[in-house]
Amino acid sequence: MNIHTRDVDRQPSDETVQDAIRVVRDWLSAGHGGAGLSADVDALMRALPASYPQLSRQYPDEFTVSADYKEALPDLQNGPSSLIRGANRPIQHVGISNFRLPIRFQKRDGGDVCLETSVTGSVSLDADKKGINMSRIMRSFYKHADTRFSFDVVRAALDDYKNDLDSFDARIVLRFSFPMMVPSLRSGLQGYQYYDIALEMVERDGVQHKIMHLDYVYSSTCPCSLELSEHARQTRGQLATPHSQRSVARISVKMAGDDKLWFEDLIDLCRRAVPTETQVMVKREDEQAFAELNAANPIFVEDAARLFAEQLQNDPRVSDFRVIASHQESLHSHDAVSVLTQGDTFDAVSLDPKLFETLIHRG
Repeated sequence: MNIHTRDVDRQPSDETVQDAIRVVRDWLSAGHGGAGLSADVDALMRALPASYPQLSRQYPDEFTVSADYKEALPDLQNGPSSLIRGANRPIQHVGISNFRLPIRFQKRDGGDVCLETSVTGSVSLDADKKGINMSRIMRSFYKHADTRFSFDVVRAALDDYKNDLDSFDARIVLRFSFPMMVPSLRSGLQGYQYYDIALEMVERDGVQHKIMHLDYVYSSTCPCSLELSEHARQTRGQLATPHSQRSVARISVKMAGDDKLWFEDLIDLCRRAVPTETQVMVKREDEQAFAELNAANPIFVEDAARLFAEQLQNDPRVSDFRVIASHQESLHSHDAVSVLTQGDTFDAVSLDPKLFETLIHRG
């Protein structure tokens, strides 16, 4: 009995024949077959239509790019406006996110620290421009990457790639984790606390803005729960404990004037506002001290926002600011959140629907 496949009568395409011949050629090059078979294969290859050229499958190690060859390379990103797809509209920001490199940051004590930094760079794009050369943003930033960080360095990098890409607005964001040695409350131990910080330089309509973002992690003891626990102790002799939880505040400040606001300054400001920062090194006496510190500073999420704002509005180095606080409840299945802003920089009708999900401290 003969069994036939459904496509037994189908004629192979030229491309299929070409692939089959290449397999045979590879087999021949491995030392199989003979000269007569090689000649037959060469004849078959020459018989194929010109639309299926024989292409090299070997990487050309010796190939070098000449100026003429480079000039002739296609560049669709920077093509004419006739290539634009979709609405003929300007784009406020287009660029690259999360390219990383080591950057040296100066500390308040005069020393410096080299930190792995995530960089986001973007520019505006006119309605009649197809796109930008993304690598120019990286190349512009790398020119300044070996210089110790300052906003003047970021300004220079921003000016470079804004000019290179012929854009009117631009933005650079640097994100990193800043280490700071923190003493324990009573035991005399100390350890590194790490602070998520982002530095932002924005140029819009010819005006440059310097912005710092800091995530501050603290413990919040519920005032209501504290009072109810004390009521149970006093009226019924019932042991009860108030609930407290790890909480996160994202402090964003626009810097005013030329006076420098150090990372450590903004951290100290947060500690003055809400002193119940989570601890690094803890012995029994520290744990007891932390319980006492929480009892001395019970706060609702509304209190936290206002306490941070009180410190920010009294610092002449701070212009506009925003406080986002999230108390990640141990009582409820949901979190308590608040947002407080000053000035136009951070005022917004709409918030990112997943904004508060980002205020999670990952230990």
